[in-house]
Amino acid sequence: MTTTTDKTIRIIGVPLDLGASRRGTDVGPSALRIAGLGKALRRMGYEVALEEDIPAPAMETRRSEDLKARYKPQILDVCTRLAERVKAVLDEGDFPLVLGGDHSIAMGTVAGTAAHCRDRQQPIGLIWFDAHGDMNVPGVSPSGNIHGMPLAHLLGKGDDDLKNILDFSPKVKPENVALIGVRAIDRHEREIIRESGIHAFTMREIDEHGMAAVARRALEIVNEGTTGFHVSFDVDGCDPTVIPGSGTLVPGGVSFREAHLLMEYVADDGKLLSLEIVELNPFLDERNISAQRTLELILSAMGKSIL
Repeated sequence: MTTTTDKTIRIIGVPLDLGASRRGTDVGPSALRIAGLGKALRRMGYEVALEEDIPAPAMETRRSEDLKARYKPQILDVCTRLAERVKAVLDEGDFPLVLGGDHSIAMGTVAGTAAHCRDRQQPIGLIWFDAHGDMNVPGVSPSGNIHGMPLAHLLGKGDDDLKNILDFSPKVKPENVALIGVRAIDRHEREIIRESGIHAFTMREIDEHGMAAVARRALEIVNEGTTGFHVSFDVDGCDPTVIPGSGTLVPGGVSFREAHLLMEYVADDGKLLSLEIVELNPFLDERNISAQRTLELILSAMGKSIL
């Protein structure tokens, strides 16, 4: 079996912040690059290809015509191009590491990974690390911000265009989705999550059972009948004292060590297909400490260990 360590890593920046209310996540990829992500991966022995970007428009150059799904045409375009690129990377036998950008980009990343595996008649699993449920849909979302909707669309709910990126839906079965770290959910979104069939591990579960037990159970869920899994890592899943550089901070989150443990379990499992990091906002950070800590979490997912 080919493992992640055998693959060339392709780092794809997606400087998109149209899905969020607060500006700045478009600079997230640059912050991780300045922190030395590529060099750190090469020191681990990986081959890292020339880094690339999926261009994204700035908010000032566009108007939002639909208050129920703000900047939908632009986000759909970026996510479609990202999906095509992620699929191509996987088709070539390489590993896509996607740097966001707000969480709306996950509709593209997961679509590309799912499309690659769908060609081989293989379903995928999904670990969604986040303080929020991201299960709103247009007309239900209080803000209309699409970064609060990607998981719902990947499960085949909501807007027809957004859920059918690369012309198929759903991208993943609910029974193969593990939502970890959730602690801030809108009222209507709570009902959507309960009815969806996904497995949600709130901070209470992590507090009561520990991250090790949650990570083990999550990996069972995402590997059940699948060929592997994608990890969508929203930095606001961590406690604000760990990652202050995000625009959607919620107190009472995952500790730095707990986040490392989750990523170490992901690496140990050996079935990670693709990885993305989202919602890093350097303008709200302190001396790029959030990017530096996020970098260490990425390295743990890619196999870095204490000994």
